[in-house]
Amino acid sequence: MQKSCSCGATMNIRLRTVIFQNKVEIENVPIYSCDDCQRSEVYPPVKSELTGYIRSLGTSPASGNVLFNDISELAHLLYKVTSKENKHSPVVAIIEDRINELLDLLLLAQSLEDAAWMEDVRHRLKQITNHMTATYRLS
Repeated sequence: MQKSCSCGATMNIRLRTVIFQNKVEIENVPIYSCDDCQRSEVYPPVKSELTGYIRSLGTSPASGNVLFNDISELAHLLYKVTSKENKHSPVVAIIEDRINELLDLLLLAQSLEDAAWMEDVRHRLKQITNHMTATYRLS
């Protein structure tokens, strides 16, 4: 995934670490980066989720590391797509497998009547659906 930078070069998407207040390292955040001018920006579909997470940390967070791909479904998919073990797998197959995995988790959460878990899985499925709808203009 690429886009044009304001300097005219091409920006590529990478999974990077964002450091908040020199205390919290948020790993695997999708970031557009330009190798020519060093400009970078958070991948727009995950920006609100990242800012929401940072806001939830408060003004004086405890030190630590967080994997953003555990928070954001799109970051999770990008992480899987770019992993070495999936380098020969079609992106569509990885997405389909993840959707099926989430649907299985939703059935399990429903059978256990775990409302919080069901809501988390629904939220993850919605992230994928919203991104696919926007990407392929299905609506």
